[in-house]
Amino acid sequence: MQITRNSIETRRGPSEWFTGEVYIDMVAAPSDASPLSASSVHFTPGARTAWHTHPNGQTIWVTEGVGLCQREGGPVEVIRPGDRVFFEPGENHWHGAAPTRFMTHIAMQQANDAGEVVAWGEHVSDEQYGNVPSITEGDN
Repeated sequence: MQITRNSIETRRGPSEWFTGEVYIDMVAAPSDASPLSASSVHFTPGARTAWHTHPNGQTIWVTEGVGLCQREGGPVEVIRPGDRVFFEPGENHWHGAAPTRFMTHIAMQQANDAGEVVAWGEHVSDEQYGNVPSITEGDN
């Protein structure tokens, strides 16, 4: 058993990877003992990732708020607390907060043999993000 005391401050998500204000708390970093990378990611209303892929896929687990996600070629989907989304290895996708709501999720992915967990692409345009379905409770 190993306990790691939290000594890492919350960091702001870099503008190369995100649109809007995003804050990241590291949960697990890949190591020789485990390839797992995990972060708690806090999105302000309208904030979102750029398009990206993961060599071994990614699972996000929504812990609070209302969010959105989309895989390339698919519709924008509404996600809520308790929802889990799995993106296949190499699947181009984005995720973030709804326009009028905060959203936090735990993002989990495994590093490949080169230690890489993500490949970043272009930013999600305002037009792409604007294809948001209704987020009214009960709508899916």
